[in-house]
Amino acid sequence: MSSPQISRFPTPSITELPQDIADRILLVQEKSGFVPNVFLVLAHRPDEFRAFFAYHDALMDKPGGLTKAEREMIVVATSAANQCQYCVIAHGAILRIRAKNSLIADQIATNYRKADITPKQKAMLDFAMKVSVEAHKVEDADFAALATHGFSEEDVWDIAAIAAFFAMSNRLANTTNMRPNDEFYMLGRG
Repeated sequence: MSSPQISRFPTPSITELPQDIADRILLVQEKSGFVPNVFLVLAHRPDEFRAFFAYHDALMDKPGGLTKAEREMIVVATSAANQCQYCVIAHGAILRIRAKNSLIADQIATNYRKADITPKQKAMLDFAMKVSVEAHKVEDADFAALATHGFSEEDVWDIAAIAAFFAMSNRLANTTNMRPNDEFYMLGRG
């Protein structure tokens, strides 16, 4: 039985890629034990691969007022709203690992309003969802509401940037029909 396609578009083999991209993919493979399909799908367009992951890393790996788990919460909630199977599954796995909670990703993907999260995190996700699906409705009152929960202006920028970046990512993943790796489904569950 052949493996299902991971994209509607051609996916290059690692040996065909520019060295910097191949090195990054091999590093991820060494760390995680597999190559997440997003790397192979986006490697179809090397310049865009580099730009995508540079912005991804700038948003998701930097220090700041949001924890790495909270950043992943934003991705999971907004990706669920955008019906992005790849991002919900992949980032759900990362969220389970970063939050050290095997239930949180499923709760957030299904209905973050009923998830076992803090009121501050709910406010964060309310704003992220607004940015992701109704950014034209963002207003000063949204910033004031976040400030009452202790979010700084830089935190608000981070929430908005993560939601906006992954709205783009969700659309690309859906268009390419990006398939989640089977390995993601069980990560952080045991």
